[in-house]
Amino acid sequence: MKPIHLAIITLFCAVLAVVGPASAGPADITVTSSATDPPVLMKGDTGTLTVTIQNNGPDTVAIRSARLYGSGVVPLSDSYASVGEIGAGNSKTFTFTVRADGGEGTFYPQFVLNFRDGGGSLRYPVPVQVEDTPLSASVIGKPDAFSEGRTAEITVRVGNPRPNAASGVQVIPEGTGITVTPTGGFIGALAPDGSATVVFNLTPTTETDVTFQVIWRNGINTHTTDLVLPISFGEDKRQADPVITNVEVTPIAGGYRIVGDVMNAGLESARSVLVSPGAPATPIDPFRVYVVGTLDPDDISSFEVTFRADAGTTEVPIVVEYRDDDGNRYAATTTVGVDSVAAAPLEERDGGIPVVGIIIVALIGLGIAGAIYYSWRRT
Repeated sequence: MKPIHLAIITLFCAVLAVVGPASAGPADITVTSSATDPPVLMKGDTGTLTVTIQNNGPDTVAIRSARLYGSGVVPLSDSYASVGEIGAGNSKTFTFTVRADGGEGTFYPQFVLNFRDGGGSLRYPVPVQVEDTPLSASVIGKPDAFSEGRTAEITVRVGNPRPNAASGVQVIPEGTGITVTPTGGFIGALAPDGSATVVFNLTPTTETDVTFQVIWRNGINTHTTDLVLPISFGEDKRQADPVITNVEVTPIAGGYRIVGDVMNAGLESARSVLVSPGAPATPIDPFRVYVVGTLDPDDISSFEVTFRADAGTTEVPIVVEYRDDDGNRYAATTTVGVDSVAAAPLEERDGGIPVVGIIIVALIGLGIAGAIYYSWRRT
């Protein structure tokens, strides 16, 4: 071998001895996964972005730093200024705190790894979805009309139209002039496209607006949705409806007697039903007030009231008072004509003997007693 060739081979071996075997480079490092918590942000939300890398090469790779850059979705936490080495076949996870500052859409903040010893860098765009769709709320059950002091059942349904789950879902009713039980309803987690209902018992004392505030969390971020329900008073189509029928008016001593039937034509029970004559009539014994009790829907009961009315009175109101299941008091009035029936004189008593009859009976009794006395004297 020529001397010059021997010198070149010797120099090449010396270089290998100094440099050593070739080291793994950036091509051996890959991003295996990325995830956002919560999976879908809303504008202004704060979350975490996690990136996992793996060394697929046969040798250890030295990493100087790991950073995250971006607009729309911006990093809030510091970069990894010193990472170190990652062995062959091993993986490493980096977590960054981010905030959604842009609008809706998919953003791609850049994950950047810088390698040591002039190994260059790795850039990887991480997809982050931002969507502002809130939870929905609707009233699916309420009475046809509200009444002052009457308790009504309100059913609120909460749905989740978002592409990710919502947690800590609750419904809080708010408003003045109302009493609500329970004071709040807890639903918990709602999966995408899931829904749940909450039932409230609401008693209004005035016409007002009730706000059902839906509160939930998207990750660590709290959001709200308001549902406003106007409360206006009107006639409830289901409430008890007492109707008076088969009325008969007859005179009694110094007044009148009215007998008839009262029927509940409503869809709810009438409690503590009382029937009495109203002004200008004056109730008198024996039936100033007639107690019926409870009338269920389609039930019927007879009644009887007695009263006195001034001369010239042609009509008298018959008042039916009752309560609902919550104890609220109601009244219904039916007018009955009395002008075609004359009241009996005061000196008469229903089923008794007139004063003239009493005098005649007394005279007959005295005559019989005199005859007996005369007959006794003659003997």
